[in-house]
Amino acid sequence: MRILSGIQPSGKLHIGNYFGMMRPALELAQTGEAFYFIADYHSLTSVSNPAELRQNVIDVALDFLACGLDPAKTVFYRQSDVPQVTELTWILANVTPLPMLENAHSYKDKTAQGLKPNAGLFTYPILMAADILIVQGERVPVGKDQKQHVEMTRDIAGTFNRQFGEVFVMPESVIRAEVATLPGTDGRKMSKSYGNTIEIFGDEKATKKKVMGIVTDSQPVEAPKVNLEQNIPLQFLKVVAPTRATEVEAKLVAGGYGYGEAKKELLAALLEHFTPYRQKRAELAKNLDYVNDVLRQGAARANAVADATMKQVREAVGLR
Repeated sequence: MRILSGIQPSGKLHIGNYFGMMRPALELAQTGEAFYFIADYHSLTSVSNPAELRQNVIDVALDFLACGLDPAKTVFYRQSDVPQVTELTWILANVTPLPMLENAHSYKDKTAQGLKPNAGLFTYPILMAADILIVQGERVPVGKDQKQHVEMTRDIAGTFNRQFGEVFVMPESVIRAEVATLPGTDGRKMSKSYGNTIEIFGDEKATKKKVMGIVTDSQPVEAPKVNLEQNIPLQFLKVVAPTRATEVEAKLVAGGYGYGEAKKELLAALLEHFTPYRQKRAELAKNLDYVNDVLRQGAARANAVADATMKQVREAVGLR
């Protein structure tokens, strides 16, 4: 089984990225052949500063390696180091119906937020399809917000196969139900553009401020808490530390236990979970030659697979 997933270097990675995509991807990598990439082409829709983009790429590489990615078992690479993906994007664009792109949730959401629409943002799903299909990805661990893009990839691959012959495998998304809708600190979707994230490797003071600022209802401390299904600190705890979450929920239901205490439990759980990764990241940051070498070796392995795919694609559509 071949596994494929990527993440944009568009800013500091947050716990939604980690629990929604990174951890599932790292665990899934133990079950098959994994190809994970840093989506720097994709980030051009939101990052226009070259120095910022280059630093973001290194930060994402450090984050993944610190959190347990094993480059000996996983093909880990920078998207732009596999330029065949852009050639495939153009070829796939010619079998992609316009209404499909117009109905993409990500395009609608970002334009609704005021992001200036351009062709890159509009054709984002085709580039994502090329990312998956260039390595013949079979399983794609993603957050719930990316499920539609995987479905669009299946539609595009199916159209291509019907028109030119069976070239592409049909990918399937892998989404963890318990983190499919992990909210931000204000209750909306966790997103860097909303400023409602909790960074994986933010300093302790900043993390504490974020956690203690999580929006909750106004039930008094002494009251037994009800309707906890949408309680954000408890939702986070269920993902970060399930056993601790069960204990906190029981205290909230019993009464005499406030949300402030629940947030302190969450803060302690987050610091406990990420401290070992934080230490490893600091060590890796002192050896960027190693990090860059990992990306180079990953690109070489990804390019070999991409070349084989493009040979089939070119022959199928009639290109020399």
